Amino acid sequence: MKLQAMALAVLVAFAGSALAQTSTSPSSPATSAAQDQVKADKDQMKQDKAKVKADKKAGDKQAAAADKEQVKSDKAKLKADRKAAKASKKEAKKEKTG
Repeated sequence: MKLQAMALAVLVAFAGSALAQTSTSPSSPATSAAQDQVKADKDQMKQDKAKVKADKKAGDKQAAAADKEQVKSDKAKLKADRKAAKASKKEAKKEKTG
């Protein structure tokens, strides 16, 4: 009887570790993708700010105003993507611990 209980305990331990490994793997790429999106948004904002600066230097007020609007929309997108990345990271941590 003791041997069966021990064998069952070993089986449960291995099954638990196997489940823990499989549940963390799928969430990692999602977190990475969200972080990559945030990085891409930051790069896009830098490019748009450079456009605004160039348009101001060239004296093109309409293009500068349009580029400023683009920067505003990029900021909003960055904010949303940061929030999504944070939620994704939090969810991955929650799955890993629980």
